[in-house]
Amino acid sequence: MTPVEPLTRIEAATGDLLATADRLTDDDVRAPSLLPGWTRGHVLTHLARNADGGTRLLTWARTGVESCEYSSMEARAAEIEAGARRPAALLAADVRASARRFADAYALMPGEAWERTVQWTSGARHPAARAADARLTEVLVHHVDLDAGFGPGDWPADFTARTLAGVVASFARRDDAPRLRLHATDTGTVLGDGDTIVTGTEASLLAWLMGRSPGHDLTGAAGISVPFLY
Repeated sequence: MTPVEPLTRIEAATGDLLATADRLTDDDVRAPSLLPGWTRGHVLTHLARNADGGTRLLTWARTGVESCEYSSMEARAAEIEAGARRPAALLAADVRASARRFADAYALMPGEAWERTVQWTSGARHPAARAADARLTEVLVHHVDLDAGFGPGDWPADFTARTLAGVVASFARRDDAPRLRLHATDTGTVLGDGDTIVTGTEASLLAWLMGRSPGHDLTGAAGISVPFLY
């Protein structure tokens, strides 16, 4: 087993994220993000701490010495809150340094280590390869959350297609998710077996299902409530 996402893809997405972060001013990072109750400073701090959590999981898989993603969910929240009010330059530097630590940990992983099971703070247990793939999702989705010029249409097409299929599959297992049939107008893909049909581009459908868009650019989405993801 190896990660679906190679390090080059994660580093490219991180480079785009950092280009955005480097343009933000101190006033910008104190402004609201797309995430309820979070400023852009919260999002950037979360991305940095997520990289460090992923680094600890990869280190655990490589060395066999348990190294928790976070000590607790409460500690995770406290770290994000404590770092969110820093100046823009410090926030960007933190994201850059933590991303480099993650990349170094990724590069050190021998092939067999990707198969080793590690435990996330939520209690979920997965092969360590999941930590690498999840990192790309964190970077791309939270880049959109900064609400600073990078939108769902900027996501790589293969990432969008794969993530959309995964979200639809997860909705099928949830009692709080609507039963939908999605028609992607740009690719012709049809996902889901529900009676309610929603149409739009894959990026627009995914952004809506993940709570990053009200769905105004979709047909059939009006009045449908979807659970917030990521």
